[in-house]
Amino acid sequence: MVSLRDADEKDVPAILEIANDAIRTSDTIWTETLLTFEQRHAWLATRQAAGWPVVVATDDEGSVLGFASYGPFRAFEGYALTVEHSVYVAFHARRQGIGGLLLDELLSRAEMAGLHVMIGAITASNVASIALHRRAGFETSSVLPELGRKFGRWLDLVFMYRLLDSDTH
Repeated sequence: MVSLRDADEKDVPAILEIANDAIRTSDTIWTETLLTFEQRHAWLATRQAAGWPVVVATDDEGSVLGFASYGPFRAFEGYALTVEHSVYVAFHARRQGIGGLLLDELLSRAEMAGLHVMIGAITASNVASIALHRRAGFETSSVLPELGRKFGRWLDLVFMYRLLDSDTH
C-alpha cells in the first residue's frame, strides 16, 4: 500500500536518486549535470523553511517511490497565488498511480492554502505526464517550441494549468 507524507531529511538520498535517474535517462529535467546530496538537502531545507510542501510516496517498508513539490511560479507579488509544481516517480514504481496520488495531494494542499492556479511545465515528449495532468483537470495553455536543449536536441515545453477550488476566485 502506498502512503503519502511530508518529506524529511532521511528522504534526501531517495529523492536525489529519483531526480538523478530522471536527469540521466530522460528529458524531464533539462540538465545533464547530476545533482549532489548537498544540493538536494539544501533544496528540501529551503522549500520547508518557506512553507512549501515536499511530499513523498512510500511503500509498506517505507521506501520512497516518488516525490512532489510546489513553489513560487514567479518572484513578484502579483504571482503570489500561483505555484509551479513537479512530480517525479522512481522508474520501478511508474504506471501504478503514484504520480496521480502525489499530484492530487499537491492540489489538495494548494487549495487548502488558498492558492489560485497551479502550473505544470512539461517536456512536450512526456506524453504520460501530459495525460496525468489532463486527468487531474489541467488544461494546456501553450507550447513553447525549442525552448531548451538536452542530449543534443531541442526540446519543446508545454505549459499546463489548473484553476484551483479555493476562496481566491
